[in-house]
Amino acid sequence: MTLREKIRIIIFETNTRAGHLFDVALLGLILGSVIAVILESVPEIGGRFAGAYYFLDWVFTIIFTFEYLLRIYSSDDRKRYIFSAWGIIDLLSILPTYISLFITGYHYLLVIRILRLLRVFRVLRLVRFSREGQVLVNALKASAYKIGVFISFMLTLVVLLSTLMYVVERGNPGFASIPSSIYWGIVTITTVGFGDIVPKTFLGKFITSFIMLCGYSIIAIPTGIVTVELSQKKNNSVEKLCPVCRNICREKDNFCSNCGVHFALHE
Repeated sequence: MTLREKIRIIIFETNTRAGHLFDVALLGLILGSVIAVILESVPEIGGRFAGAYYFLDWVFTIIFTFEYLLRIYSSDDRKRYIFSAWGIIDLLSILPTYISLFITGYHYLLVIRILRLLRVFRVLRLVRFSREGQVLVNALKASAYKIGVFISFMLTLVVLLSTLMYVVERGNPGFASIPSSIYWGIVTITTVGFGDIVPKTFLGKFITSFIMLCGYSIIAIPTGIVTVELSQKKNNSVEKLCPVCRNICREKDNFCSNCGVHFALHE
């Protein structure tokens, strides 16, 4: 076995002791680097230990840079890894420190490393949680069209009511333009209500009351759409322990979703 193959097994595989230990250590480093960046942003802490945090930032960045280069070196398909989602996240997790050499303040974007903690599902073999996440993603994809139609309707409603408010509240500094009125409409219909733009006229207050009631009425619609899709996905398949691969899988049409074996042949 070549050195490259050994490195690939340790870095990309978790079914070996060395690979598992590598991933666990990597997750610890990622968590430590994110905590360091968060604490550094606290003036009382970051100002007092600025030199120590600067040193830690570079230590973590050098480690992750070396790891990123090893992943490229040992990958079976280097181009595929570099342009994959994980490859891009790995690259983005080290770039902010180098960018901060030219533009100050950008090293705080290192918190993007927290995305790499998602590898915990693979490292700790939390297969069931990964599959549940996939069910949620599939439900969101299936409901994307309905949610898109809903957002289009809401955008149309906000633009119409905001333009009406611009006409009704003419002279009110908060409604100086239609874009400002649209900002008010979005803040109001989402029930955030910053209060930085307030209507003065009776008709304006009436429209505001109407759009707030609309916000409370429709806020549950996207949740309902996704919930229905989740329910359908759940009903289409049931959990079952595969007698061959011994994984908890989604049974669909009597086939294991993990290894593809037919359950009827092993009953």
